[in-house]
Amino acid sequence: MPLSSTKSVTSEHKVPSRVDIEALFNLPFNDLLFKAHTVHRQHFDANGIQLSTLLSVKTGGCPEDCGYCPQSIRHPTQVANSSLLSIEEVRLAAQRAKEAGASRFCMGAAWRSPKDKDLDQVIDMIIEVQQLGLETCATLGMLKPHQAEKLKNAGLDYYNHNIDSAPEFYEEIIKTRDYQDRIDTLQAVRQAGMHVCCGGIVGMGETRAMRAGLLHELASMSPQPESVPINLLVQVEGTPLHGTEELDPFEFIRTIAVARILMPKSRVRLSAGREQLSDAHQALCFFAGANSIFYGEKLLTTGNPDVKKDQDLFIRLGLHAENA
Repeated sequence: MPLSSTKSVTSEHKVPSRVDIEALFNLPFNDLLFKAHTVHRQHFDANGIQLSTLLSVKTGGCPEDCGYCPQSIRHPTQVANSSLLSIEEVRLAAQRAKEAGASRFCMGAAWRSPKDKDLDQVIDMIIEVQQLGLETCATLGMLKPHQAEKLKNAGLDYYNHNIDSAPEFYEEIIKTRDYQDRIDTLQAVRQAGMHVCCGGIVGMGETRAMRAGLLHELASMSPQPESVPINLLVQVEGTPLHGTEELDPFEFIRTIAVARILMPKSRVRLSAGREQLSDAHQALCFFAGANSIFYGEKLLTTGNPDVKKDQDLFIRLGLHAENA
């Protein structure tokens, strides 16, 4: 898929070329982290971390074939399908998240794209969460423009829709929707006036050049995503990507650092795969410019460091939670 596929969400603002981004990746590790940390301090509290909690409000049964996802009906995983949670279940989960220090509550549903009647139920959840004083985010699959408008009118703060990978690698991972489908949804979200949460997944067998390509696509969006989740592949038995060679943690930290340099005003979030990182590796991610995490013991269907462990790490590093 050509890079021009993102022109609908880009402008003429200056973004380094892919060659220049690869050169950033190739810097000595200390030089890259120093450069990233310097940029980070220019725009953010260097010791503040925004906390988000993600709840799966509808699990499994997705018709897509994403090679990393255990919720696909095409993959023989142990994820059980479940219907949409009740409003009360969502409210209680959001209340627990707030009490644990989260400032944003994200709701995810395993749909290719929501039906309008499903959207109405999610909107009821959004309103309930807002009443608790939390920011709201949703990831529900592809949206039509009128659906994005409906979510915006309901007060949804953020919509998450990741591009996942560099364009040229995308078809190796997903074949049931194309790259432009992702761009079209992001365009609808922007036109509706919502904030964009958009990132990708690394460790899927891509090259460093492809990681540079992923970040080039994200940085070329105008405006750049307010929130950029960087996911480390969580390998789940039964998915096509199970058994992929694991990514060197220092390469993951390099990815965080380059993301911070390219998107200086975006929240760069440690997302899926954080459980696979040691405390020391996470500390380096924070130094490199990560300033948001998914917080809580579960992230959709995979594990996540528990709240107590995160709180202890924050104390050891002198970090503090802050609002988005």
